[in-house]
Amino acid sequence: MALTGAVRVTDATDPTASPAPPRGTRRGDGRAASAFLLPGAIGFVAFTAFPIVASLVMSFFDWPVLGDPSFVGFQNFVELFTTDPVFKTALLNTAVFVLLYVPINIVVSMGLAVWISPRIIGRRYYRVLFFVPAVTPMVGNAVVFGLLYTPRGLIDSTFQTLFGVSAPNFLGSSSWALPAVVLMSVWQGFGYNLLVFSAALDAVPPSLTEAAAIDGAGPVRQFFSVVLPLMSPSLFFATVLTLISSFQVFVQPYILTGGGPGNSTTTLVMYLYQSGFQNFRLGFASAIAWVLFVIIMALTAIQFLGQKKWVHYDQ
Repeated sequence: MALTGAVRVTDATDPTASPAPPRGTRRGDGRAASAFLLPGAIGFVAFTAFPIVASLVMSFFDWPVLGDPSFVGFQNFVELFTTDPVFKTALLNTAVFVLLYVPINIVVSMGLAVWISPRIIGRRYYRVLFFVPAVTPMVGNAVVFGLLYTPRGLIDSTFQTLFGVSAPNFLGSSSWALPAVVLMSVWQGFGYNLLVFSAALDAVPPSLTEAAAIDGAGPVRQFFSVVLPLMSPSLFFATVLTLISSFQVFVQPYILTGGGPGNSTTTLVMYLYQSGFQNFRLGFASAIAWVLFVIIMALTAIQFLGQKKWVHYDQ
């Protein structure tokens, strides 16, 4: 008798033959599977589960880098929401960054994906060109944008040549610094979503848009009534990931402005870094991390609950 998957042949007429193992399993499979899973499990426990639990514990302590920690209960959280003005500024800056970055990123990446979706000449090269910023080092991109934004830089020189006036001091003005950080972040991050949307557009059956055209729908109506609903799973995926990553923005303001001028570009993750590794308040930094974690989890849960109203999985 031959067993599918077990790859073992047993003579049913031989009374001395050992009983065959259950179909689909083989002796030693469990140990082999455990051996393959063990490195990943160790990495998850060491680098994900343990830091999460440790940060939760540390958030209830006054935990200096050097010295003995002391239990303070919810005092770190109380300080964040009552007496710490920098946290409120960082929370507001992060919210403004998310509200600007996520829609602009989605619109730019969607618009470019729609533009290159027809079989235009050089389509594959446009995809590579637009994706290049996403794979280049963010620190290097931030340094380049810092040179562009600086007075007497390329942008300032262009303004003086075309309009006869100087460009705003993007990184030295509390009004322009955060939009400048958003612009650099969009340039860095739109390539990934562009590939997601481009692949989704390629999966739309042409017969559906052709049928809509026969019924009299123009290109705009075809896009919003036929194409966009079919792309809704990809749009939902991109929106969730972009929202999560935007709440964790750190490198761009850290390199471009250092959180200034004043605290006008200080974000939550940047304030977490300053509290933990510059002011050496590890417990206070852990409390900031958990506040950020709760915000991201709550907004992600809302997105998943709301997807039933606009995401269409049956094509």
